[in-house]
Amino acid sequence: MPRFAANLTMMYPEHEFLDRFGAAAKDGFKAVEFLFPYDFSASDIKTRLQDNNLTQALFNAPPGDWAAGERGIASLPGREDEFKKSVDKALEYTAALGNKKLHFMAGLIKPGESREERKAIYLKNLAYAAKQAESANVDVVIEPINTRDIPGFFLNRQDEAQAICDEIGAPNLQVQFDIYHCQIVEGDIAVKLKRDMKRENAGIGHIQIAGVPDRHEPDLGELNYPYLFDLIDSLGYEGYIGCEYRPRAGTSAGLGWLKPYL
Repeated sequence: MPRFAANLTMMYPEHEFLDRFGAAAKDGFKAVEFLFPYDFSASDIKTRLQDNNLTQALFNAPPGDWAAGERGIASLPGREDEFKKSVDKALEYTAALGNKKLHFMAGLIKPGESREERKAIYLKNLAYAAKQAESANVDVVIEPINTRDIPGFFLNRQDEAQAICDEIGAPNLQVQFDIYHCQIVEGDIAVKLKRDMKRENAGIGHIQIAGVPDRHEPDLGELNYPYLFDLIDSLGYEGYIGCEYRPRAGTSAGLGWLKPYL
């Protein structure tokens, strides 16, 4: 049976952030994820997790200046020291919150910039992050993101992400398979899940979902999610599936799709 984690950055916007934990638990979720915890103390978030018997599945490392449009710094030149500090900050929070998955966003690339130069920076930074995280028993994941939602994002394809993991060769470095992003960029979801779930190296470390094309609940759009959930189960995936979507109306009212899996 698939296990689902509510993404508290996108879901339950009708509540203040710290109140979303209780709302998710009330709806039957056993785990949560979110983009960033850094506006709140780790102790306050830990309290909400404990009070609601929730598992923290995943969050992102600091992404640079998000308000100014930055979407990660892992491939950005001249930001290596900042990246190392972001690793330390993220691992401080994982130690408190207990999650074993940590996502590092690649960042944006402008037209005319050298992809090879940026890739070299990306590889070096990811190798550093994976080594630091390994000592904390934490897995690092990287996520291909479509350029419709984030124009200019450096990493876009599943095979590209798997190749980067192969090149680094860290045992705790995997790919975050966001089905929404993958469908927009390349499609052929089932074949890619089968291909990458069975890889000897790297593979799929975390899965996220949303309806395509509008990023609402997974019961609307062009994808057959019940089929994909059965497939994911049959492939032996044991992690959480993050529900990273924007509810059409009230979050709780839109959870009819989830009830068969609770």
